[in-house]
Amino acid sequence: MKPEKPDDVLEAREPPAKTDARPEVFAISRGQSGWMLSRRSLISAAAAAAAAMPERARAAACVAGSYPHAASVISIAISPDGRLLASGGDSPDDKIRLWSFPDGALLKTMTGQYEPSSLVIRPDGSLLASASRLDGSIKLWSLPDGALLSSVVAYAYSIAITPDGRYLVGGGASGGTNLWSLPDGKLVKNLATSPLALAISPDGLLLANRYGSSIQLWSFPDGVLKTTLTGHTDWVTSIAFSPDGRLLASGSEDRTIRLWSLPDGAPLKTLTGHTDFLNAVAISPDGRLLASGSVDTTIKLWSLPDGAMLKTLTGSSSSVMSLAVSPDGGMLAAALWVPDQTIKLWSLPDGKPLPACLLDPAASCSGSGNGVTYTISGVSHTVPGGSPLPPGAVCTCNTVPFSACCTVGGGCGLVYYYPN
Repeated sequence: MKPEKPDDVLEAREPPAKTDARPEVFAISRGQSGWMLSRRSLISAAAAAAAAMPERARAAACVAGSYPHAASVISIAISPDGRLLASGGDSPDDKIRLWSFPDGALLKTMTGQYEPSSLVIRPDGSLLASASRLDGSIKLWSLPDGALLSSVVAYAYSIAITPDGRYLVGGGASGGTNLWSLPDGKLVKNLATSPLALAISPDGLLLANRYGSSIQLWSFPDGVLKTTLTGHTDWVTSIAFSPDGRLLASGSEDRTIRLWSLPDGAPLKTLTGHTDFLNAVAISPDGRLLASGSVDTTIKLWSLPDGAMLKTLTGSSSSVMSLAVSPDGGMLAAALWVPDQTIKLWSLPDGKPLPACLLDPAASCSGSGNGVTYTISGVSHTVPGGSPLPPGAVCTCNTVPFSACCTVGGGCGLVYYYPN
């Protein structure tokens, strides 16, 4: 981002020498002497940055041709400590990527699974499970290094990990629901139900699964059917438990969200406002906010438990495929279909777009493999990576505030700057 005044100074900082060290900031603000930083968590700092920066910086997003995957983003998950985000790309990308969250640095790319449509991270952050509807595989990856631990063929449409981290649960169109022990991935048990969407209650004693347009509640892990929730008029696509386990939210292709009380399963509210299929629902860690994502390209925020609509988020022009809320409840991440083909972030609970963008440095930016392309007065120029840019230049890789282009691994990348 170019300085606003000639006397503004941007200072380049190298990453910490220790891999587990992270820069932290309290707040980002602009005073007479320039931008001011102090220490606080990175997640909260992103929200502070969004509020303090000018509107044009706050609206920053991936520029045309800059994407985290070479296809639509179809799944995301955030680690329990909030320091890592995993994303899955649709075919022909077929990759899982790990990102430092929320700053957006690419950490690792994992291959070997077609269309990783469901991602979940173990509560202790040591393992990522991914499931593919296309090739039928479930893969276990160690974190943060991304090494493949094991792989099974189970044709699971949806997966979840129990709150104690001992079991992976997965189910699909056939073969019922399987329980695998973690981290070894050994099959432990098969339940009768064959869910296409599932969730496990916070106490680990209840499993909810989509069964057509209804939802089945099973005791867990013994697999005894407790009750069936009816009311949706089309397929249920997504399910989420509240953190206290007293409420269940479900999204459906009937364009509604339904709230149910637990454990009795009594219907509480029907939320309307989306104009197309629901793809994702997510509940904040404090249980007071519900986010919903739809094929209609919108994300809506609802208060809980009353179900009042609070806000429709701006910044998306594509189907919303997956949602994840950060562990501190301060940020919402969304995986978006084409044409956005990216991951976007909003602060919570205010729903303001955050100036962050996840970028694959090896494949996303235009320009030659050993340089950077920028435009000025409508004319494109290619210069060596790390070159200073003339006033008025717009760099095709300059997608994050306080960043400039550089060459990484034979492609364009980002170098991050922190102002004095």
